Amino acid sequence: MKMKKLTAISIFLLSLMQFSCDDDFLVTTDPTRVGSELFYKDQKQVEQALNGVYGQLQGITNTAYIFQEFTSDNTTLDFNPVDRGGAAGWEAFEFSTVNSGNGEISNLWNNYYSALYNINFALEKLSGSTTIDDAAKAPLEGQLKFMRAYYYFNLVQYFGDVVLVTTTLSKPDAAFALLRSPQAEVEAQIEKDLKEAIAGLPDKYNAANAGRVTKGAALSLLGKFYLTQKKYAEAVTTLKQVLPLGYALNLNYADNFDPAKKNGVESIFEVQYQGGNDLGEQSNFMYVFAPRLSGGSITGFANVTPSGRNIPTRDLIAAYETGDVRKDISLKEGYTNAKGEWVPTPFVNKYRHAHTLSGRTDNNWPILRFADVLLMLAEALNEQSGPTEEAHGYLNQVRSRAKLPEVRGLDKNIFRQKVLQERRVELAFENHRWFDLKRTKTPAELAQFMNAYAAKEKANPTVDRGGVIYSTLDYVYEPHEHVFPIPAPQILINEKLSQNQGY
Repeated sequence: MKMKKLTAISIFLLSLMQFSCDDDFLVTTDPTRVGSELFYKDQKQVEQALNGVYGQLQGITNTAYIFQEFTSDNTTLDFNPVDRGGAAGWEAFEFSTVNSGNGEISNLWNNYYSALYNINFALEKLSGSTTIDDAAKAPLEGQLKFMRAYYYFNLVQYFGDVVLVTTTLSKPDAAFALLRSPQAEVEAQIEKDLKEAIAGLPDKYNAANAGRVTKGAALSLLGKFYLTQKKYAEAVTTLKQVLPLGYALNLNYADNFDPAKKNGVESIFEVQYQGGNDLGEQSNFMYVFAPRLSGGSITGFANVTPSGRNIPTRDLIAAYETGDVRKDISLKEGYTNAKGEWVPTPFVNKYRHAHTLSGRTDNNWPILRFADVLLMLAEALNEQSGPTEEAHGYLNQVRSRAKLPEVRGLDKNIFRQKVLQERRVELAFENHRWFDLKRTKTPAELAQFMNAYAAKEKANPTVDRGGVIYSTLDYVYEPHEHVFPIPAPQILINEKLSQNQGY
């Protein structure tokens, strides 16, 4: 599925682009461009717009590790003592020093609302089309509503109350008067969108459309939404509807990340990338995650400078049980450099595969896998009615694939801890850890948990810091940090937006 990225700008600027002017001398048509009034005329053009929406998902996913892994106890960074250029940006998420002026926060907000604008615009055009029949509209609308729900589900977990916009704006003043909607109101829209998406989406597509959103993806996301809301009965009912749709665990855990086996039997939804060419659809996670001095030792291409981000922590490495086959697939505890020397800097190995062009890897990024569904079912059943045999069974399916012994007879609290632990190692480096911690802990508990992790990391850093000591603000977690600050530029643009407490 070919996807083209669209430029990401603020929701407020985007809204202004759509207003027409009453002055005749400004009402002109550029013959070299196709305006929105001439587009969306048939199904093919709506599908092209939908591909653009999928394309924006690539850009958002490229940096999602900053907000969902870096912020947790899963990963750290390959510290560069002579270059502190990222200290006020992406590094702040590792050291818990994020403030409202952080550029990555602004990018996050802008990228999401840019995508949401395009989704809303496409939905409006699709709804008003008289040339596309209802049978063709249903899956198109379902995909768009899934994407809107997915973005808002992430946004409320990042920020709490957010601006809820489900239509395009018709007047400039409206863009500067938007308020943050209560989280409950946004969540009601998420649930509505996902239920409507489920009704219109197919179970599967043909091979030419592999990778598009399916009914299974919408059910899985709705189940996760209910689990996050602690609506355990609804989560169980919804997630069980995924079971008969044909998904299964891959026999080999590594197959989930092999570019030659994309969109396999375990894949429910993954972000599509295409490497090996210059079309601009490639991924490059290997280069971002490899230690910064590893050169070509990991990537296979000399004269490159990897970023050294998302480095697996000692804490995560120790979380793997003896004999867990996932560990060696997911990470390596070091590498051999060009001089033949062993360098004990860990790195993410899941997205490390041979490729033909430097910096242009072919790895997709998993958003929802069947293993995730099984573990969510185990968790929801335990919270609903205790650790039943059925709940143990879902957990043990995942453990057995990892070549680990089955667990039996656990009490409710131990089972809860075991499922969270299993999610940590099964889904490591797939951007689940921060939301899992937020879902299972109060803000005060989360701060306590992260401060305990921080004490261990500061006492024995995963990566050598070259003699640079920690600042007094590094690794100091407070309860209000369970949500991010609203970007300062957005509050400057719209003074009616409120800031999250503590920032």
